Amino acid sequence: MTDLAAGPAVSRRRQIVTAARVLLEAEGQEALTMRRVADRVGVRASALYKHFPDKSHLLTVLAGEMLREVAGVLATAESAAPGSFAALATAYRAYALGHPHLYLVTMGRALPPAAAADAAAAPLFRTAGGDEAGARAAWAFAHGMVVLELGGGFPPGADVPAVWEAGIAAFAGRAAG
Repeated sequence: MTDLAAGPAVSRRRQIVTAARVLLEAEGQEALTMRRVADRVGVRASALYKHFPDKSHLLTVLAGEMLREVAGVLATAESAAPGSFAALATAYRAYALGHPHLYLVTMGRALPPAAAADAAAAPLFRTAGGDEAGARAAWAFAHGMVVLELGGGFPPGADVPAVWEAGIAAFAGRAAG
C-alpha cells in the first residue's frame, strides 16, 4: 500500500521539478519563486513544502539534474574524441550556453556532494591522464570562460571564440606534453 501512495508523491515531486526548471530556463533565477512554481503545477504554494522544505532544496535537485546532464554530454564528447580536451571544453561550453540560467544557478552555489558532480568531472580527469591539478585548472578555465561569456564579462568586440581556442590549445598542449 505504501508503494501506491509513493507513486503520486513521486509524480508530483517530478512535476514540481519540471515546472521549476521550465520557469528557470525561460525567465531566469529571479522568476523562480515557490508561488510561480505552484501556479505552474496547479497547486497552492504551501503544497510544495510537502515535497521540498524550501526553494534551496529545489535548486539542489535542479543542480543535480544539470550535473547528470553535463556528465552525459561530456561522456558523449569523450567517446567521440577520446583524450581530447578540446572536445570536452566545446561540449561543456555548448551545454552551458544552451542552459544559461540553469548553469549559473548550479555553478554559482556549492555543488551537491553527490555522485553527479564526480560523474560530470570524470571525463576531464581521464583526459588529464591522472594530473589532478591540471584537470582542476582546465575545469577552472572552462567554467570561468562560460561565466564570463554568460555574464557579459568580455569587452565589446572581443573575439570570444578565439579566446576559447587559445585556452583550449594551451590546455591541450599541456595534456599532450
